[in-house]
Amino acid sequence: MNIANDCKKLLLEHNIDSFSSIDFEVNGEPHAMTFEYIIDTYMQASKESQLVFYSALQKVVSVENMGVDKFFEGMGQLLLMTHLSDKIEI
Repeated sequence: MNIANDCKKLLLEHNIDSFSSIDFEVNGEPHAMTFEYIIDTYMQASKESQLVFYSALQKVVSVENMGVDKFFEGMGQLLLMTHLSDKIEI
C-alpha cells in the first residue's frame, strides 16, 4: 500500500487537481504549496501518521469538496509552523 499514491488517486477520483495550491504569507512574503507537496511531505511521517492523514482526507473528500481547500490549508499551516519552529534557536 502506497499511501501517497492512494491520496493522489483519491483526489483524482473526486476531480480535484493535486497540483492545486494554497497560498500563505510568511514574514510578508507569499509562499504557495501544492496539494501534492503537502501530501508528499506528510508521507515522510510515521506509518500511523500517514494513515491518519489518509483517513482525514477520505472524510473531507466525501463531503463533495466542501472542505478540501480548508483541509490542505490547515495541513500546510502545520507544515509551515513545524518548519519555522525548527529554525528558532532558544
